[in-house]
Amino acid sequence: MVLVVAEQRGGKLNRATWEAVAAAQSLADAVHVVVLGGAADAAASELAAADVAEVIIVDAPGVTDYTADGYVTALAALLAQQSPSLVLFPHTYQTRDFVPALAVRLGRALVTDVTAIKNTDGRTGYTHPVFQGKLSADVEASGSTPHLVTLQIGAFRGDAAKRGASAAPVKTIAVPVDAGSIRQKPEAPFQEARQAVDLSQAERIVSVGRGIKGQEHLKIAEELAKALGAEIAASRPICDAGWLAMDRQIGSSGQTVAPKLYVALGISGAIQHLVGMKGSRTIVAINKDPEAPIFEIADYGIAGDLFEVVPALIGELKK
Repeated sequence: MVLVVAEQRGGKLNRATWEAVAAAQSLADAVHVVVLGGAADAAASELAAADVAEVIIVDAPGVTDYTADGYVTALAALLAQQSPSLVLFPHTYQTRDFVPALAVRLGRALVTDVTAIKNTDGRTGYTHPVFQGKLSADVEASGSTPHLVTLQIGAFRGDAAKRGASAAPVKTIAVPVDAGSIRQKPEAPFQEARQAVDLSQAERIVSVGRGIKGQEHLKIAEELAKALGAEIAASRPICDAGWLAMDRQIGSSGQTVAPKLYVALGISGAIQHLVGMKGSRTIVAINKDPEAPIFEIADYGIAGDLFEVVPALIGELKK
């Protein structure tokens, strides 16, 4: 059995959950999805539209509001009941918080930030980045199942998740959890900075790099973002200089995103940045250097001066 642990907040699914469902469907015919947390019914109803065997709502004390202790305890009990061979999670801030502890509790292998899954001669292998994305390693999980795997955001296409001909059954399973054993108290969801934006949920992003030349020129990128209904983001040098807040940084030391549209303005395409956005569905690059590495992964490239190209784009979008 392949089991996906969904991530939701207040009944709204994290988009990366659909990516995990798509990955699971590529591995098994019968995929089971688990939902925890308050307002789980709404998220479960949405997931029931997928081509999955069933959606399980976990009924346990201490999981209405997220804590690592509560989720680890509840999922450890559920996995003991269900006995899956593989458990998939989206690689989010929340899963980074509790899944390592769950792996330790179960004494099972954990492979994180996976970008590809390969099945060769009945053996499952996983590809994940190492050395800040400069290299990719192919690994296999050893030891008893279930193996736990977190999937890099954007590595799998959420829109590729198959929908079922009819709604999948939704059932609630009660798991034994001693509420007194949960040591933590619920806190506000983690954010890198005050008023931080979660770029991983953005459908369109306009990102700027060194080619913007000066902070005073950011307004041109902001105008393009407004015209597109997009979020503004940046490569690390822009955020290091304080031109944009650190929560706007894309890359190996920032956020990983997979929007429908990613517009790169004056970004050369260093590997540290590509790691954070290469899963974008459509990439448009504007750079005056025709040899810039960003053009190697761009779907559309414009080798030109962004200070000439972007105003022209804005003018067309406003028509």
